[in-house]
Amino acid sequence: MTRPPNCDRSLEELERDRWPAPSADATRLVATAHALRRRPVGELTVKDMRLLIGQDVGLPYLLPLALKVLRDNPMAEGDMYEGDLLSAVLTRNPAVWAKSSGLGPELRAIVSELTDLPPDLQQKVERFLTP
Repeated sequence: MTRPPNCDRSLEELERDRWPAPSADATRLVATAHALRRRPVGELTVKDMRLLIGQDVGLPYLLPLALKVLRDNPMAEGDMYEGDLLSAVLTRNPAVWAKSSGLGPELRAIVSELTDLPPDLQQKVERFLTP
Protein backbone atom coordinates (compact mmCIF):
# COMPACT_ATOMS: atom_id res chain seq x y z
CA MET A 1 0.00 0.00 0.00
CA THR A 2 2.95 2.37 0.29
CA ARG A 3 4.11 2.19 -3.33
CA PRO A 4 3.46 5.48 -5.12
CA PRO A 5 0.94 5.08 -7.89
CA ASN A 6 1.48 5.78 -11.57
CA CYS A 7 0.24 9.37 -11.52
CA ASP A 8 -0.85 9.23 -15.16
CA ARG A 9 -3.52 6.67 -14.33
CA SER A 10 -6.92 7.20 -12.74
CA LEU A 11 -8.20 5.43 -9.64
CA GLU A 12 -10.47 3.42 -11.91
CA GLU A 13 -7.42 2.23 -13.84
CA LEU A 14 -5.27 1.63 -10.78
CA GLU A 15 -7.99 -0.27 -8.94
CA ARG A 16 -9.23 -1.98 -12.10
CA ASP A 17 -12.74 -1.11 -11.01
CA ARG A 18 -14.99 1.08 -13.14
CA TRP A 19 -17.95 2.41 -11.24
CA PRO A 20 -21.23 2.74 -13.11
CA ALA A 21 -22.40 6.28 -13.83
CA PRO A 22 -24.08 7.87 -10.82
CA SER A 23 -27.87 7.96 -10.90
CA ALA A 24 -29.63 11.09 -12.11
CA ASP A 25 -30.64 11.94 -8.54
CA ALA A 26 -27.15 11.41 -7.07
CA THR A 27 -25.86 14.03 -4.69
CA ARG A 28 -23.17 16.45 -5.80
CA LEU A 29 -20.72 14.60 -3.54
CA VAL A 30 -21.42 11.27 -5.22
CA ALA A 31 -21.25 12.74 -8.71
CA THR A 32 -17.98 14.50 -7.89
CA ALA A 33 -16.40 11.35 -6.42
CA HIS A 34 -17.35 9.40 -9.54
CA ALA A 35 -15.83 12.07 -11.80
CA LEU A 36 -12.64 12.31 -9.74
CA ARG A 37 -12.10 8.54 -9.97
CA ARG A 38 -11.73 8.99 -13.73
CA ARG A 39 -9.10 11.76 -13.48
CA PRO A 40 -5.38 10.84 -13.41
CA VAL A 41 -4.29 10.84 -9.78
CA GLY A 42 -1.42 13.18 -10.61
CA GLU A 43 -3.96 15.83 -11.57
CA LEU A 44 -5.91 15.66 -8.32
CA THR A 45 -5.80 18.81 -6.21
CA VAL A 46 -5.63 19.00 -2.41
CA LYS A 47 -9.39 19.62 -2.50
CA ASP A 48 -9.93 16.51 -4.63
CA MET A 49 -7.77 14.31 -2.41
CA ARG A 50 -9.49 15.63 0.73
CA LEU A 51 -12.89 14.79 -0.71
CA LEU A 52 -11.95 11.28 -1.87
CA ILE A 53 -9.97 10.39 1.25
CA GLY A 54 -12.83 11.66 3.41
CA GLN A 55 -15.09 9.20 1.61
CA ASP A 56 -12.55 6.33 1.91
CA VAL A 57 -12.15 6.21 -1.87
CA GLY A 58 -8.82 5.08 -3.34
CA LEU A 59 -6.94 5.13 -0.04
CA PRO A 60 -4.12 2.78 -1.09
CA TYR A 61 -3.25 5.21 -3.88
CA LEU A 62 -4.21 8.55 -2.39
CA LEU A 63 -2.72 8.32 1.09
CA PRO A 64 0.88 8.19 -0.21
CA LEU A 65 0.13 11.23 -2.39
CA ALA A 66 -1.52 13.06 0.49
CA LEU A 67 1.44 12.40 2.78
CA LYS A 68 3.75 13.78 0.12
CA VAL A 69 1.72 17.02 0.21
CA LEU A 70 1.58 17.02 4.01
CA ARG A 71 5.35 16.57 4.32
CA ASP A 72 5.80 19.91 2.56
CA ASN A 73 2.72 21.64 3.99
CA PRO A 74 1.00 19.93 6.93
CA MET A 75 -1.72 22.57 6.91
CA ALA A 76 -2.49 22.22 3.19
CA GLU A 77 -5.98 23.47 2.46
CA GLY A 78 -8.50 22.16 -0.02
CA ASP A 79 -11.63 24.25 -0.06
CA MET A 80 -12.87 24.00 3.50
CA TYR A 81 -10.27 25.21 6.02
CA GLU A 82 -6.56 25.24 6.67
CA GLY A 83 -5.51 21.67 7.51
CA ASP A 84 -8.55 19.99 5.93
CA LEU A 85 -6.40 17.43 4.09
CA LEU A 86 -4.62 16.55 7.33
CA SER A 87 -7.98 16.22 9.06
CA ALA A 88 -9.23 13.82 6.39
CA VAL A 89 -6.07 11.72 6.62
CA LEU A 90 -6.04 11.61 10.42
CA THR A 91 -9.64 10.45 10.69
CA ARG A 92 -9.35 7.32 8.56
CA ASN A 93 -10.07 4.04 10.26
CA PRO A 94 -7.01 2.88 12.26
CA ALA A 95 -7.06 -0.39 10.29
CA VAL A 96 -6.04 1.59 7.20
CA TRP A 97 -2.77 2.53 8.86
CA ALA A 98 -2.10 -1.05 9.94
CA LYS A 99 -2.32 -2.12 6.28
CA SER A 100 -0.09 0.66 5.03
CA SER A 101 3.21 -0.33 6.70
CA GLY A 102 5.35 2.82 6.40
CA LEU A 103 2.59 5.40 6.07
CA GLY A 104 1.43 5.36 9.69
CA PRO A 105 4.91 6.08 11.09
CA GLU A 106 5.41 8.77 8.45
CA LEU A 107 2.17 10.49 9.45
CA ARG A 108 3.16 10.20 13.12
CA ALA A 109 6.45 11.96 12.32
CA ILE A 110 4.64 14.74 10.47
CA VAL A 111 2.06 15.44 13.17
CA SER A 112 4.38 15.03 16.15
CA GLU A 113 6.22 18.18 15.06
CA LEU A 114 3.10 20.35 14.73
CA THR A 115 2.34 23.07 17.25
CA ASP A 116 -0.33 25.73 17.69
CA LEU A 117 -3.03 23.72 15.96
CA PRO A 118 -6.70 24.68 16.11
CA PRO A 119 -8.37 22.74 18.97
CA ASP A 120 -10.39 20.45 16.67
CA LEU A 121 -7.33 19.45 14.65
CA GLN A 122 -5.27 19.04 17.82
CA GLN A 123 -7.85 16.56 19.13
CA LYS A 124 -7.64 14.58 15.88
CA VAL A 125 -3.86 14.50 16.12
CA GLU A 126 -4.03 13.30 19.74
CA ARG A 127 -6.56 10.58 18.82
CA PHE A 128 -4.31 9.42 15.98
CA LEU A 129 -1.21 9.36 18.20
CA THR A 130 -2.93 7.47 21.02
CA PRO A 131 -2.78 3.71 20.39
